Amino acid sequence: MADVETGCFTIGVFQDVAWASKGLAALQRAGFPAESLTILAKDTPEAAALVEKTLGAAGERLDVAGIGAILARGPLVDALQGSARDLAKLGIAGTMRRVGFQAHDGRIFEALAGRGGILVAIRSEPRAADALALLHSYGGGNAAIGAWTGRV
Repeated sequence: MADVETGCFTIGVFQDVAWASKGLAALQRAGFPAESLTILAKDTPEAAALVEKTLGAAGERLDVAGIGAILARGPLVDALQGSARDLAKLGIAGTMRRVGFQAHDGRIFEALAGRGGILVAIRSEPRAADALALLHSYGGGNAAIGAWTGRV
């Protein structure tokens, strides 16, 4: 695997579109720009509307191992995909180590998204703690900050 500059991501999974919408609005009010945000969710009309409203463009439809058809948009998607388009083969659980999370974190994120949760990620190194606090405050379950390789 080639080294790719991925940055530091803070990730949480919301139980549904309504909770995710509130959390994303809070992140934007706190000054996190739309280009730092990622939304990943099962392919539903509600998820499509959330991605379009929040990020200003339609999500990319992908087939992800362990989940199936999803909509996703944002910098986390490219970091997880890699040059080999690995989400289809390895899923979230198999690719989350690229952004500093352990395998068990990836399995949890994959299971929650597979059950209909809305995964929200923020590329946020200088303000990772702020992002984490907002995710927790607005119902982002299993919220965590990924560690850069070599920093732990």
